[in-house]
Amino acid sequence: MRIFHIDNEHFTELEQLPATLPAQGYLWIGNARREFEARVGELQRHLQHWTGAGLVDLHVSDLLNNQLPSHYDDTSWYDMLVFRRLSAGAGGAVLPPNTPVPAMGRPPAPPHEAGTLAAAHQALAAIDTSPVGFAVFDRVLITVHPADCMVREYFAQRLQQHSRESDLRGSARLPTSPADLMLRMVNYMVDSYLELRRLLTRHLGTLQAELLKANSRFADWQLILSSREALHLLEDTCEDQRSAIQEWIDALDEWPEEASVAERRERELLRVRSRDVLEHIERVLSHVRRLEQSAEAAVQMHFSALGQRTNDIMRTLTVLTAIFLPLNLITGIFGMNFEWLPLIHKQDGFWIAVAVMFGIGIGLGLFFWRKRYLGTRSRQ
Repeated sequence: MRIFHIDNEHFTELEQLPATLPAQGYLWIGNARREFEARVGELQRHLQHWTGAGLVDLHVSDLLNNQLPSHYDDTSWYDMLVFRRLSAGAGGAVLPPNTPVPAMGRPPAPPHEAGTLAAAHQALAAIDTSPVGFAVFDRVLITVHPADCMVREYFAQRLQQHSRESDLRGSARLPTSPADLMLRMVNYMVDSYLELRRLLTRHLGTLQAELLKANSRFADWQLILSSREALHLLEDTCEDQRSAIQEWIDALDEWPEEASVAERRERELLRVRSRDVLEHIERVLSHVRRLEQSAEAAVQMHFSALGQRTNDIMRTLTVLTAIFLPLNLITGIFGMNFEWLPLIHKQDGFWIAVAVMFGIGIGLGLFFWRKRYLGTRSRQ
């Protein structure tokens, strides 16, 4: 459990839960799921003292549930949002101690060589999600993360850095409220889905190239099924995320109207951030659907190409059969057991028959070639 005090100018990490809320700013309490389960009783007592109400038991169960989809719920004293983020992909490298958190908050994974089926397998393995829970009070934000989640560490470093900087207008860059910090975290997690789009596009393009390659002998159909299932899972995840954020926006519009201009401006900024998160989710969702359609089209084109090659083979075999059919007829006639047959007693009869058969074969071959029954390319 990490406890942070955030106000307009300072970002401070506390060693333990304070007895009372600070006079200015708010608290951010970031928990790993196991830590939250072990210390939920202590946290409930402090919440009861700080805000007059603790977390509902059902919401505590939701925050501890590792399989919960993204969703939103609210009470009269706090809002709860569960948002599924991308887990560290299989095969990801483990960061050594004191290593700065990567830009996307995910451990760097040594990628396979681009353009290979092994890289496509790795891209699909990256679609692994786990829930992050947010309980948003007026002056307290409680987050519950998976054990391997780097979102908390990334934001702890980032906010610590922002507390020492100011933007060009001289104002602080720290989030002004628990809801603002929650939306920044959610937006950060959605951005990781935007990064995943490029990975999926590149490696599914590799898969399509393998399917449509000339004389392809593609046999890794398990990868096709896995890619379809992974894309369906990602689409369901994004739809749940969109529904959760939309419900949050609807609840935000129902909050009581603020009296001061500053509070109204802060509410409007929350609306802007929420709509931005929703727009990012829509982009991911539309891209995933395009990938699904592209994968389905590639499979259909693969079978169409197989059918075309099969037709070409059958056409060639049919033409060869048609050429040799009269030749077989001639050899069958001259193989009949009659004493008197044309050319049978002539000294050059054999060569005459061979010449006739050769001429018939060449003539039929030219005929079928002009009819474009032979060859794979159309004549100009």
